[in-house]
Amino acid sequence: MKFTILNGSPKGAESVTMQYILYIKKKHPEHEYEIINIAQTIKKIENDKNRFNNIINKVRESDGVIWGFPLYVMLVCSQYKRFIELIFERNVEAAFENKYTIVISTSIHFYDHTAQNYMHSICDDLGMKYVGNYPADSWDLLYPKRRARWLVFAEEFINHIENNFPTSKHYTPLNWRAFTYAPGEVLDDSKKIDTHGKKILLVSDETSENTNLGKMIEKFKESFSDKIEVINLDDIDIKGGCISCLQCGYDHKCSYIGKDGFIDFWEKIVMTSDILIFAGVIKDRYLSAQWKMALDRAFYMTHTPTLIGKQMGYIISGPLSQIPNLTEMFQGHIELQGSNFVDIITDEFGTSEELDALLHDFARKLVTFSNTDYFKPLTFLGEGGRKIFRDDIYGRNRFVFMADHEYYEKHGYYDTFPQNDERAKKLNAKLIPLIKIDKVRNKMNMKQEFLRPFLKVLEDPNK
Repeated sequence: MKFTILNGSPKGAESVTMQYILYIKKKHPEHEYEIINIAQTIKKIENDKNRFNNIINKVRESDGVIWGFPLYVMLVCSQYKRFIELIFERNVEAAFENKYTIVISTSIHFYDHTAQNYMHSICDDLGMKYVGNYPADSWDLLYPKRRARWLVFAEEFINHIENNFPTSKHYTPLNWRAFTYAPGEVLDDSKKIDTHGKKILLVSDETSENTNLGKMIEKFKESFSDKIEVINLDDIDIKGGCISCLQCGYDHKCSYIGKDGFIDFWEKIVMTSDILIFAGVIKDRYLSAQWKMALDRAFYMTHTPTLIGKQMGYIISGPLSQIPNLTEMFQGHIELQGSNFVDIITDEFGTSEELDALLHDFARKLVTFSNTDYFKPLTFLGEGGRKIFRDDIYGRNRFVFMADHEYYEKHGYYDTFPQNDERAKKLNAKLIPLIKIDKVRNKMNMKQEFLRPFLKVLEDPNK
């Protein structure tokens, strides 16, 4: 059988992910394996139509397609994302239709589910026969039992193709609303919101006033008594996407320093804002590859937050409610950055008048929360993600991400290890011996014991 492997790593053949493919090739040499370095050569693929068409022909002639990639900020890298966009833009979906496919990602299991969900939905949109995904830990291939598990998965893929087994679909096609936003009259000055000197920044990949998103941005700007800064990503000097060289892991110094203007943009404009809004149009089941490039490039600070203490939200054009995976990524990213997730405003619901009101209230909430320094508690999206990073940086990946380790030590990330909770240690030392005594345990009312400290707060007039 012929397998086409679409390599989503900018490292090309040096990718850890591709070593998993080579292992299957080693165990099953009877098949033909065509590895195409998509992410590494995306500019050539995009600019050379013959090269692109050759790739599509290889997909068309294959018995199975394997999507393989390392995780990049909750998703695939921007270069791989651009290739997926080209498939739809150039109307070559038919080459993928009914092809059996699997997806393998490598990571430390930080938001690998959102990347896998995205790829599963893309495979369904292409009409492929999706056999499943394999969310590998980057080091799995080094362990015998984990190698065996990967081999079983790959052999099940082969088994599906040989026996023409059925596959299920999980994602229905997106339904775009036929709606043209028509903003209302310009707000009276008396209704405009005082910014109280806050620096408000909106970053978008689309600012044309002929589009719904462009009109929404203009209406949002109009809500404030002072001008706010709006920047189009097209105007930023970004030479290319993250190349995963990991040079930044040691000291947060990006290999692009001196080659383009992205870091100046991020540090002098984005990081200095008080209120930050990201705006974009949904493209396939994410934002554009251009947006992904900006977020990937911001990874030069690796796993340390750069947007701490901001009020943040999104203005989106497109069927966001049909992509809960994307909403989860939006919220998770903001929480992990140490900022407050305020809201997402989209053009998929309501009338133009209702959208006007939502945008104005969004502006009000952003300023109000900034003035009161309001931050809601983290959900699992932020809390869980932060702990995954903390544990991994403390342990096996410290040598790779020394800059993260130094930041985490300085800012007390390691103080949150369960064994470092002094209050919990004292409580356990006192109560565990008691709870082991049957008579004491049987007399305890656990509901009342849990409520006791809360009642003290409620009964104290000074708290």
